[in-house]
Formats: sequence, C-alpha cells, structure tokens
Amino acid sequence: RMQLEESGGGSVQAGGSLNLMCSASGDAFSPYCVAWFRQAPGKEREAVVSIEVNGRPNYAYAVKGRFTAYRDDPTKTLHLQMNALKPEDTAVYYCAAKGLRCSEDSGEYRTWGQGTQVTVSS
Repeated sequence: RMQLEESGGGSVQAGGSLNLMCSASGDAFSPYCVAWFRQAPGKEREAVVSIEVNGRPNYAYAVKGRFTAYRDDPTKTLHLQMNALKPEDTAVYYCAAKGLRCSEDSGEYRTWGQGTQVTVSS
C-alpha cells in the first residue's frame, strides 16, 4: 500500500517562491495519477494540479503560469515549484494518488499525505 509524505512548506512573502516535494513509499508510483490539493481555513479542499501517468499536468486556473509540477517515477517523487506566491495561496498542501485517470474531485483519491503548511504574507 502506497504512503505519501510532503515536505518543503514554510512561510514566504508575497512574490516569493517555495518548492514542495511529495515522496512515495510502498506500492509502485508509476501506475497512478498523482496530484496536489490545498485547503485553506474555512474552505473546501481544491485541486492545484494533477499529473497523469504519461506526465501531462493539468493546472487549476488560479495557479497556471505560476506553479510548475512534475513527477519523477524512478525516485517516486512529485514536485511542485511555486513562484510569484500570493497571500491567497496560503493553505495546507496535500499530495494524493489515485488509479486510472486524474480527477479534480478530492473524493476520488484514495491515498493522501499528511499535508504541509504554506503561508504567504502580504
């Protein structure tokens, strides 16, 4: 059974950058869709980016052009480079995995990391 663990969160001023990483252990990584979600206080969990088995990312409109995600199947890691951060990017960021095609619906993901806090100050 796959387990996921995020790292790299922290605090940064608006306009700054952070790089998140998600490390997988257990099951093979390559057959799964992998994704980053985030959840701000009082808000629902939302998709940030999902990456299909073929490596194709699908970004949320709010982060397109600022965030870059990629998967590295041999090392079983998922990466998220976040640039030009805004206060509204403040949230707990989670990585997640599911079989078959990717989805923006967090309820379809069976495997989750514990989350890492990202705080962007103005």
